[in-house]
Amino acid sequence: MILQYLIVPLIVVLVVYMIMSVKYKDIEKIDKGFILNYHKLSYRRRLIRALWGIPFSLLLYLALFWLADLTTEEYRNLGIVFLFLLLINIAYEYGKWKKHVK
Repeated sequence: MILQYLIVPLIVVLVVYMIMSVKYKDIEKIDKGFILNYHKLSYRRRLIRALWGIPFSLLLYLALFWLADLTTEEYRNLGIVFLFLLLINIAYEYGKWKKHVK
């Protein structure tokens, strides 16, 4: 059951991410306007998108809290994972932006 709902989608997402990263590696990055494709964005715009992800992550967590039937420990662990992934992403994008600006 976990294979069907977690592992297979994760592999698909990672493969698509790798393909898009290679495809847009040498393309000039866009720093203004709305771009749907994450790989075309500059590091500054990626950081802004990561910061915009905070309210959406909170809404997703709250929706899971109201709709899922999990134990208190599972909710806490899920919240810690959400927070950890979000902070890692923001720190990574900030570091890449500052490195690219110099």
